Amino acid sequence: MENIKVFSCSNEADAFTKEVCENLGINIGEIDRMKFKNDNNFVQLKETVRDKDVYFIQTTTPPVNERIMELLICIDAAKRASARRITAVLPYYMYSRSDKKDQPRVPITAKLLAELIEAAGANRVMSCDLHNSAIQGYFNINCDRLSAQSLLVAYFKEKKFNDMVIVATDAGSSKKAYKYSKFFGCPIAMIDKRREGNDDRAIASTVIGDVKGKTAVVFDDEVDTAGSMIETANVLKAFGAKEIYAGCTHGVLSGPAVERIKNSDFKELVITNTIPLPKEKQIDKIKVLSIAPLFAEAIRRLNEHEPMGDLFEN
Repeated sequence: MENIKVFSCSNEADAFTKEVCENLGINIGEIDRMKFKNDNNFVQLKETVRDKDVYFIQTTTPPVNERIMELLICIDAAKRASARRITAVLPYYMYSRSDKKDQPRVPITAKLLAELIEAAGANRVMSCDLHNSAIQGYFNINCDRLSAQSLLVAYFKEKKFNDMVIVATDAGSSKKAYKYSKFFGCPIAMIDKRREGNDDRAIASTVIGDVKGKTAVVFDDEVDTAGSMIETANVLKAFGAKEIYAGCTHGVLSGPAVERIKNSDFKELVITNTIPLPKEKQIDKIKVLSIAPLFAEAIRRLNEHEPMGDLFEN
């Protein structure tokens, strides 16, 4: 590894960044971060980055807007210190669900964030399992979208279920479910959701496919409040599923999510550490896999000018 520096943008990103650096066999970059009494942020890189390949890792923990500002300031500091290339590493892309103008007079915040990162001086962005893959097109710089698919597949393969069925939570996720079913060589089923009355909320009503007496596994890109996920579990249980598991890349787990999962029919929810899971949210039903080695490998390949294609969808 030559001319490379990897920094953490916040205290919350320190653990993930340290793990990435351990996998790369390098020391984490030294950086001073503080707040003035007027609530303004201050950053100083404590080692030279002139003509270096610089990576800033930032996680998504509340307050999210604070995390964004920390990232932008770090990028600006490296740009003004003559870094050769600056890559913003966002394991979970903030505002990824605000990706389209689906209501009158609303912003496309995912696009706005892309413009802010570019304006700050980043040359590249690295993220994982974007809520909408079209977000890559919001950038005029390269945006690498890694995938936790292989990590989740490896975990569930070790369980050696002989009665497994992959469940799509709705028609929109059927393509993803089909991909997973090919990996496991098992059938798929789909939850049928219907809208009732004037309520815009979709209600899961039935299952298309056979789940009776089988181990049902649901895959998704993220779990936020877990409302839809719990509704899916309830329907699967009602249609006779023997055990129910879920795997997702991003464990947002906001609001009542953890309590819902704790009291649900899920045997286990498997997430990655793209978002740190605080101690108060750590329960027996939630299993966390580390995706830091995948990011480390992506950084190594970028630095050494090697292909990255098999890290995206494998």
